[in-house]
Amino acid sequence: MNAQVAAFLASLAQHASPATLDAYRRDLAALEAFAQAQGIDDAAQLTMANLRAFLSSERSRGLAARSLARRRAALSRFAEDCVTQGILADNPVTLLRTPKAPSHLPRPLDVDVLARFLDTPHDQSPLAYRDQAMLELLYSSGLRLAELAALDLDDLETQRVRVMGKGAKPRQVPVGRRAQAALAAWQPHRSLLANADETALFVGQRGQRLGHRAIQKRLAQLAVTRGLPEHLHPHRLRHSFASHLLESSQDLRAVQELLGHANLSTTQVYTRLDWQHLAASYDAAHPRARRHTTPPDTPSEA
Repeated sequence: MNAQVAAFLASLAQHASPATLDAYRRDLAALEAFAQAQGIDDAAQLTMANLRAFLSSERSRGLAARSLARRRAALSRFAEDCVTQGILADNPVTLLRTPKAPSHLPRPLDVDVLARFLDTPHDQSPLAYRDQAMLELLYSSGLRLAELAALDLDDLETQRVRVMGKGAKPRQVPVGRRAQAALAAWQPHRSLLANADETALFVGQRGQRLGHRAIQKRLAQLAVTRGLPEHLHPHRLRHSFASHLLESSQDLRAVQELLGHANLSTTQVYTRLDWQHLAASYDAAHPRARRHTTPPDTPSEA
């Protein structure tokens, strides 16, 4: 089975993001260890029963629901590939329920607090121009950390940026005027820092593409140096983008498109639609919910 997993991962590497590939590699390594202990040496031996036993063993050793859900997703992709290769007749993972993960969403930053943070003057060093461009782009376009880190120069246009989202799904996202200005200010400094063959939009002092961890550390440091009284990470800027845009536009479908969510339900959870907002929309739109200034006519009794 080790060879079958390796072949699947090699195929996945052609279109999946590095983060997805790394996660699936860990998930399937756990499956391989379980299978070896159970005497399973061929993916053709995988059944609903032994895959359920695998997920149960992972839960018993303390794996969180979110991690279990990702384990199941990796199993399903691998099993589907085995069906395509003729190793399995059908995908046994489809019969297993996905563990429900609790919703732990970051609280969006206050609009005014975030504006003051972004408008704080910096020291005009090359890295400061880079950091400002990253901040403005994350908030302007609601990018994921992996999407920002993977950006190449060619992905950037004047008013929009092309990103590769989850599941290798491309999308185009508008870039606001403040982000456009910050990116224009960064590019002359980037050309001085970047290695000759480097295509990345954001690079570090060594001229190479900036990694996920480096971006996270820079944002956390900026929160401290600029006096932001809260922890800052890329996903919090994405969440603030979605929440602030929804508050002003009330267009859930547009926010879904901009975030790159496949399902509208994901956007609803992500943006924390509160009951009062939904109730107000219902009262304003539904014909049987509109307020009457006078009571409707009462039908006469028969």
